[in-house]
Amino acid sequence: MNKTARLLAAAGLSLLLALPAAAQQERVIRFGHLNNADHPVSFGVKRFAELLAAKSGGKLKVQEFPASQLGNELQQQSALQGGVQQMSAPATTSLAGIVKEFGLIDFPFAVGSFEQADALLDGPLGQALIARLPEKGLVALGYWDLGFRNVTNSKRPIARAEDFDGLKLRVIPNPVFLDTFKAFKANPVPMPFAELYGALEAKAVDGQENPFAVILSNKMYEVQKYLSATNHVYAANIVLVSKKFWDQLSPAEQKMMHDAANEARGYQRQVSRAAAQKAVGELKDKGMQYNELSPAEQQRMQKIAKPVVDKFAASYDPALVKLYNDELARIRK
Repeated sequence: MNKTARLLAAAGLSLLLALPAAAQQERVIRFGHLNNADHPVSFGVKRFAELLAAKSGGKLKVQEFPASQLGNELQQQSALQGGVQQMSAPATTSLAGIVKEFGLIDFPFAVGSFEQADALLDGPLGQALIARLPEKGLVALGYWDLGFRNVTNSKRPIARAEDFDGLKLRVIPNPVFLDTFKAFKANPVPMPFAELYGALEAKAVDGQENPFAVILSNKMYEVQKYLSATNHVYAANIVLVSKKFWDQLSPAEQKMMHDAANEARGYQRQVSRAAAQKAVGELKDKGMQYNELSPAEQQRMQKIAKPVVDKFAASYDPALVKLYNDELARIRK
């Protein structure tokens, strides 16, 4: 090889080495979640996949695994931490086991509107919680909408706190939820979601609480008569990435992931909130008796639940609790 050829070969090699990783490598991202393929979380995953494919020139491909195909929330969380699965979008509630301060999001009657919920999660508090995840093997790209949780039951409308008295209510197996409904003198029963419909049908429990779209898609109108818009907790999903996978990405690829997630977020929230509104009308059409709580009664219930909030807040990082309270004051103005 003459000198000119050697120089050209060296130049070619250095040019190849300088190319970004994104231009060289195709990656398949396994994105699992618990919801059905017609649920707003699934629509969010599909939009994220389209945006990421466009930004990466088709190099970053998302494969969706809906309806718990990759396991329940905790199984998928472990798979992300182990690097076996790349992404998931669980409810934030499921993270309280590894970062207990995620329980702040479950506090009852904290936010009264979607605007307040978005401001709380997209602002400094949501980011401070996200910052706790990398040391647990997870990276988060933001929050999606699941919706306000509402109560259904087979006994009576819930119009005031006293209507909960003695009601056997299935709740998420989560300490904040259990103590909240105990404060209302209900009889809360922790139970996996998969067992809920059968328990309602068999009258093993009188009622349950979930967002409107979940109540509709799981046909709870077949086994429940009363639907009460309690709006007691705002629920969010969180877009998670395995840190082991994240650390293999180039800065350019990481930016594409962040940008795609941010753009998909607005779309997912819009679709989710439209579905919730539509679900109320459909549940009424299916024969459910619907009622709303007065703002005064919601404030009263917030006061009844305050000792529960104080108890859990006392066990959390004081700096995060202060940030949470400061943020609530800011967004309620």
